[in-house]
Amino acid sequence: MFKKIHKFIALNLLLLLSFMFSNAYAILDLELTEGVNSALPIAIVPFVGQDIITDSDKNVHAIISKDLQNSGKFRLLDTTNMPNSATIDYSLWQQQKANDVVVGAVKKSSGGQYQVSFTLHDIYGQKVLLTKNYTVPAAELRILAHHISDLIYQALTGDHGIFSTKIAYVVVERMGTKAKYSLEVADVDGFNPRSMLVSSEPIMSPAWSSDGKQIAYVSFEGNRAAIYKQNVATGVRSIVTKYPGINGAPAWSPDGSKMAVVLTQTGYPKIYVLNLANNNLDQLTSDWYLDTEPSWAPDGRSIIFTSDRGGSPQIYRVYLDSKKVERVSYNGSYNARALFTPDGKSVVMLHQDGNGFAIALQDLATQRVNVLTHSGDNESPGVAPNGKMIVYATNSGGKGVLAIISVDGGVKLLLPSRKGSVQEPAWSPYLTD
Repeated sequence: MFKKIHKFIALNLLLLLSFMFSNAYAILDLELTEGVNSALPIAIVPFVGQDIITDSDKNVHAIISKDLQNSGKFRLLDTTNMPNSATIDYSLWQQQKANDVVVGAVKKSSGGQYQVSFTLHDIYGQKVLLTKNYTVPAAELRILAHHISDLIYQALTGDHGIFSTKIAYVVVERMGTKAKYSLEVADVDGFNPRSMLVSSEPIMSPAWSSDGKQIAYVSFEGNRAAIYKQNVATGVRSIVTKYPGINGAPAWSPDGSKMAVVLTQTGYPKIYVLNLANNNLDQLTSDWYLDTEPSWAPDGRSIIFTSDRGGSPQIYRVYLDSKKVERVSYNGSYNARALFTPDGKSVVMLHQDGNGFAIALQDLATQRVNVLTHSGDNESPGVAPNGKMIVYATNSGGKGVLAIISVDGGVKLLLPSRKGSVQEPAWSPYLTD
């Protein structure tokens, strides 16, 4: 369990066979373990009429409250003895030291539809910041609640909310010497997990397309590595590459027209770019070094990757037009699994910290490295589309779980599975459909 596949010899084996996962049907449940002291005090008043919804998983007020609390940016105030009417007494809420207050209502309408309304009030500015009305079926109440959380978060922080995004990950159920692997997609808070693929052979390296409609991954069906792409909505999938040897580490280009992959066509793992329209391959790296784990720059003009060409695993950058390679990481004897932040100014990476492996953030301009985790058993970082949070795999209680940390290290959350282990997370882009 949790073998350190990033001991670099594993790169020659596609970083594939050391991952161990559990329970394809595990449900995750996001838990805030550490927040920021400067969190904004906010009151989310129980929505009028919320009691008509008997399914707790569709409680709009509860979902919004947990979303905002788990962001680490807000401190929820007790609203037990406070009025829940649409009319706001600003002076009363000022006495409660609330910066902002959310009030809302839920009404059942014809055809199994629900009318949901909410208003966000600035208490000290004594004004309405946001007010919206929606009509949705019961099945979409949870989706709507996450959308409302996104709107509130953006109105109060200026940053795009990520509560409506998804996380893909791999899990496995161990049954003696056998295993059942599953590629899962769930809401960012861990609810609504859905199996995209279940197999008796390893699945790894899930990667989202730029529009969030497809996921690429490596599957060992038939005991042979191949890269597949699969439509998230329909489940329809197709083979991307199935060359002899290694087929691994797929990464979509920002415009979705290309995919960076790792192949061994020269005998050594090298970075290639595959044109998805015509299947033309362009080899980006050469020589006898081990090159793997490509990740695109936001502008699509360069790719960072892991290589041992300097004697130990480090992060390098190759430019698509010139194929010039330059070293990116210098701090520490081991850096791997790097991803750009959405603004292109930093990279998130796996960094050797003492005897363990930490999640770290490196500023590309200054080369300053900020180590965010210190548990010593971390893997596979993925970056939220707003660049504010990082999801990664870690070990808790002897099993693999997912965790989330803010890029400044101030907010930490766990997504513990109720059964088994979970690894290889990949954060979706913003989803428009």
